[in-house]
Amino acid sequence: MKENELNAAAKKTAGSGVRSRTQILYLKRNSLDDGPGIRTTVFLKGCPLDCVWCHNPESKSAKAELSFDPEKCIGCRTCIYACKRKAIDRNNIDYLDRSKCNLCFKCTLECPSQAMTRVGEPMEIAEIKAVIKRDIPFYKTSGGGVTLSGGEPTMHMSFCAELLRECKALGVHTMLETCGQFDLSRFRAEVYPLLDAVYFDIKLIDSESHKKYCGVDNKKILDNFRRLCEAARSGGAPVLPRVPLVPGITDTDANLSLIAAFLRGCGAESVALLPYNPTWLKKPAMLGKKRAYDEPKWMSESEIARCRAHFDGFEIK
Repeated sequence: MKENELNAAAKKTAGSGVRSRTQILYLKRNSLDDGPGIRTTVFLKGCPLDCVWCHNPESKSAKAELSFDPEKCIGCRTCIYACKRKAIDRNNIDYLDRSKCNLCFKCTLECPSQAMTRVGEPMEIAEIKAVIKRDIPFYKTSGGGVTLSGGEPTMHMSFCAELLRECKALGVHTMLETCGQFDLSRFRAEVYPLLDAVYFDIKLIDSESHKKYCGVDNKKILDNFRRLCEAARSGGAPVLPRVPLVPGITDTDANLSLIAAFLRGCGAESVALLPYNPTWLKKPAMLGKKRAYDEPKWMSESEIARCRAHFDGFEIK
């Protein structure tokens, strides 16, 4: 069964035991990139940061959005007939006049080529749990589990805590990927005790640079990381720092040296380096947004090696 069909089936079979719901970007089954083993990654919409290189720009807003991919459009005009507000017209520069669109998403239901798609679906805990239960055999054979990602999952703290409790009741390994911009006291009270591991992004050390490229300063992020490292040494969930390598922004020798020094000061012994991935470049325009960063190239092996050299003595994941 295809992933979208499975999600639809889960909605029909999950029941109404849990009422809490939030906007889910998508559920990625059979994921091999978000923790050990085979995992189901739950991508939640909404993020407190606004990183210019974000490879999931569709996850920034916590609300559902309309995406239009002109490369998939077959010119059938079905969406034009479906739109009662006349927001879609071939004479529009971007085909879609978003000032007229009320996000009814009727065009997405009618579009045969999926050029018009809805980004974000409200889902209940029980719906997600139904999908997770189907994947438990894969977790058991591979040492996998469930990872909460985004966007930023801690923007939905109570929802995440409830979902994690359901996972633990099923005996499922749990993880969270975070940008670190959250209320630590609430996180430690509601979410942290239910996690087996945390992946924590460290992007830039200089506060002004972080504000320039990510939209906010990093004081809370660095403090949260430092304190979670302390908690991990006292028996809490381990925290793995991850550094996105963004050409000209985070991959500079100065920034990487500062990150390495910061991690050593926190007692971190491992780090994950994430080479820049340029496959996101078309996404902002599909959402009617402008792109603030424009690097189309993948990083070379020599560039990655230069970055790795700053973390001598660390176990690089």
